[in-house]
Amino acid sequence: MKLRHTGNNNRQTSIEMGDHNGVRYSGIEEGLPSSPTTDKSRKISLLPLIFLIFYEVSGGPFGVEDSVGAAGPLLALAGFLVFPFIWSVPEALITAEMGTMFPENGGYVVWVTAALGEYWGFQQGWMKWLSGVIDNALYPVLFLDYFKSVVPLVGHGYPRTIAVLVLTAGLTFLNYRGMTIVGRAAVLLGVVSILPFIVMGLLSIPRIEPSRWLVVDLHNVNWGLYLNTLFWNLNYWDSVSTLAGEVENPKKTLPKALSYALIFVVAAYFFPLLAGTGAIPLDRSQWSDGYFAEVAKIIGGTWLCWWVQGAAAMSNMGMFVAEMSSDSFQLLGMAERGMLPELFAKRSRHGTPLIGILFSASGVILLSWLSFEEIIAAENFLYCFGMILEFIAFVVMRIKQPNTPRPHKIPFGTVGAVLICIPPTILICVVLALASVKVMIVSLIAVSIGLVMHPALKYCEKKRWMKFSVSSNLPDLETEVHDNTQSLVQ
Repeated sequence: MKLRHTGNNNRQTSIEMGDHNGVRYSGIEEGLPSSPTTDKSRKISLLPLIFLIFYEVSGGPFGVEDSVGAAGPLLALAGFLVFPFIWSVPEALITAEMGTMFPENGGYVVWVTAALGEYWGFQQGWMKWLSGVIDNALYPVLFLDYFKSVVPLVGHGYPRTIAVLVLTAGLTFLNYRGMTIVGRAAVLLGVVSILPFIVMGLLSIPRIEPSRWLVVDLHNVNWGLYLNTLFWNLNYWDSVSTLAGEVENPKKTLPKALSYALIFVVAAYFFPLLAGTGAIPLDRSQWSDGYFAEVAKIIGGTWLCWWVQGAAAMSNMGMFVAEMSSDSFQLLGMAERGMLPELFAKRSRHGTPLIGILFSASGVILLSWLSFEEIIAAENFLYCFGMILEFIAFVVMRIKQPNTPRPHKIPFGTVGAVLICIPPTILICVVLALASVKVMIVSLIAVSIGLVMHPALKYCEKKRWMKFSVSSNLPDLETEVHDNTQSLVQ
């Protein structure tokens, strides 16, 4: 294996360690110099990781109400049962394989870089980071949508703007304090977020009329909102890969956490929808983000409504800190690979990527003025481009390095790798086709910025206007696999 040691004047110096294999991590486990992340007191164990994945993907049923408003109870319920097999399961399996093959904070950026080269790895990082920041801008919006029924003042105008700033600053500080605190907070917030829906489900049993679940009107379906809502609520399984370097024993912990989180997420969506749509008469016009609080009031009374609103606040806090962790550690991982200035690789005294956190928080504030529907459409569009690169990288690595050890491997060889990518790829094409012209234009402009940003950063490095370096603790990805796969992107 080759490891690069980076000095100020030479990014390409390398030293030989062990067997030559550009994507194996055995050398790191055999006593290489440790980084701050090797401190076990800062590592993420299984239970916090499950809840971090839960919050990166879901956070509970808050935000799924639009699926009922867009398509009715039957399609909403069916969507949250069928959609995971089309999208969530394949994405989680690919994340488990590639995340254990490359257990470092760059996550999917490293996968694409190993398969297609640094240029495309950077594009992956840019699109997924921007998608994550757009996604994170949604949580203050959702928080205030639930909270405005209690404090109407924060529903609009300057009070709403100030509330967004205060909320963003407080949760950003929580991320700064370290992953141990973030992990513990995720567990606590997760329990608090789910409890009222368990109570609501029990109280709804005497009121349920099963015929309400079967209501459907195929002539009155907003397919764009329906699919975007499903997609937004069931994606981002790969986000945890950018935290792999912070996970205790990632080769075993990551696949387990993804499996348990998948079951948790589907249950947290399906059963509250089952209770809500079955226990009260249908009025599709009322089913939009924030409506579960009203459902709780009808089923259990004002006290349950307040409890759901409090749980929504806790959930949005959990989703924000989980997404912020993923986004900021992705920037750190890119800097450790020399794709961003080394300033992004520096950690605070709590082991957190300070500059990455500040950049991600700034993006959230700038984008928080968008509406709920605009946010999920824009982030879904960018996310789709990133996922296409991930699928290509996954298949390319299977073809070019079939014998490289994979601690968690999807069976059936290259054929299995291709087949598992087909259903989500078809879904991606549908989501992209349903995007509005406005979303398409804005998203394509964002993608274009990334295409020129990488050569611009390379120019800055050449002129020594910025300092770049590659961590000596990481395997060299610039092996012959790049030469073999470069023809795929030319």
